[in-house]
Amino acid sequence: MKPILALVLSSFLPLTLAVAAQASEPEPPSLVQPGEEVDLSSFLWHKRPIVVFADSPEDPRFKEQMILLTSEAEALLERDVVVLTDTTPKPTSALRKQLRPRGFMLVLVGKDGGVKLRKPHPWTVRELSRTIDKFQDRLREVEDRREN
Repeated sequence: MKPILALVLSSFLPLTLAVAAQASEPEPPSLVQPGEEVDLSSFLWHKRPIVVFADSPEDPRFKEQMILLTSEAEALLERDVVVLTDTTPKPTSALRKQLRPRGFMLVLVGKDGGVKLRKPHPWTVRELSRTIDKFQDRLREVEDRREN
């Protein structure tokens, strides 16, 4: 009886280890977050916010931009990007007061909190990545990764 019990219990061991490993794995960072309640200063020196504004979530440019950004999320996450969305012009959010968009607008903010780019039309991840890769702090990040 004891060998059978040991066999049955040992068959559950791999399942238990797999569940424990899943529980201890960190949750992957979320690329897209709502921006209505966000303070840009909370991202200083650790994330590059891309803020996507529109007057409605049904704006075709907003939809196109979100498809472009989410289809290549890995490239953006590698560059410490977080995408903030604001599709509610009333009441005016802190992001809208600070960045003053008109209709659809894409704003790239650097890790230093400065506005690096404003575009009134959708941009591809490739265009955004090329722009980010020219930033001095991004060049340092890549160099530091090579050294380690």
